[in-house]
Amino acid sequence: MASPILAAILSFLIPGVGQFYAGHMFRGLFLFILAAIVAIFTLFSGSLIIAVVAAIDAYSLAAKTN
Repeated sequence: MASPILAAILSFLIPGVGQFYAGHMFRGLFLFILAAIVAIFTLFSGSLIIAVVAAIDAYSLAAKTN
């Protein structure tokens, strides 16, 4: 069982990793690629928004698996 707190922390630090941890590989890969694209085009200014959304998503995914 995945810990929702750990999933959120992982996904906040590196968007998509929390989703991988929670067992959602495709969603994690999508968020990781999306975060990389946003970081490149916004010079990292949009990365915080993606990180917060990814952390909330990872938390809810991990909470559903418990």
